[in-house]
Amino acid sequence: MDQVLNALCPEPGHIVVDCTVGLGGHSVELLSRILPGGRLIGCDFDAGNLEIARTKLAAIGPDFELHHGNFAALPNLLAASGIGKVDAILADVGVASPHIDDPSRGFSYRKDGPLDMRMDQTRGQSAAALVNTMPEAKLAEVLREMGDEEDADEIARCIVERRADRPIETTDDLTAIVCEARNFTLKRAAGAKLHPAARTFQVLRMLVNRELPNLQRLLDVLPDVLKPGGTAAIISFHSGEDRLVKKAFKAGFDQGIYNDGSADPLIAGEKEQRANPRSRSAKLRWARRA
Repeated sequence: MDQVLNALCPEPGHIVVDCTVGLGGHSVELLSRILPGGRLIGCDFDAGNLEIARTKLAAIGPDFELHHGNFAALPNLLAASGIGKVDAILADVGVASPHIDDPSRGFSYRKDGPLDMRMDQTRGQSAAALVNTMPEAKLAEVLREMGDEEDADEIARCIVERRADRPIETTDDLTAIVCEARNFTLKRAAGAKLHPAARTFQVLRMLVNRELPNLQRLLDVLPDVLKPGGTAAIISFHSGEDRLVKKAFKAGFDQGIYNDGSADPLIAGEKEQRANPRSRSAKLRWARRA
């Protein structure tokens, strides 16, 4: 939080966008710093998250609006709100903790539930639909390229073999298949530092929610929606995401679009990592519009 606020420098009167409102953690802090006179625009894939965040934000002040949608369409969202350019943009990309902790959402390999993984459950194809239809060669390719999965071929083979008998419908179904493909017992997997199914689940989640294409689209439109001196901050958890952010910000610096920013990714301090272990893999990069 401290690093985000230091990067964005929110002040009274600023217009700020939180592209990934979640339960409102960042949004509440941002709104409290841009009042009076400021305005917070927020969006999120998950309508349920927005209702929780709305209550928290309303306790700070009325100068906010929340949208159920995809940050890849940010210019359209701002136009609908009568806004051209903004002072600050934050995106905390990837899956939210409530999604991981709720078995019914299908994100966790540690809790059984329907193999869904859609952040927005009102649209799109579930993870079950993907693993039951994707060709074996394509499965292996995405596991290898997006997940650095060394056993990609064997996992893909086992998935295709198993779904020929019956559809893969639950998180436990998929976890068992991946563990078998990687020669892990379920007991040994539960105690592993990195669960053998972690990369497979992450790759499927990113495919289901089109996370890399959506992030690339956001990075492409940032220069058009930031005011001069406006700042964008992106928190990522996956090496592929971080590479996209690094490449886009570097290109912006080279072209004179940005004139200040983080030379290296900022990471959570020791104290924060102890308090919130999920912050360990988070990387923050920011860039300021020239």
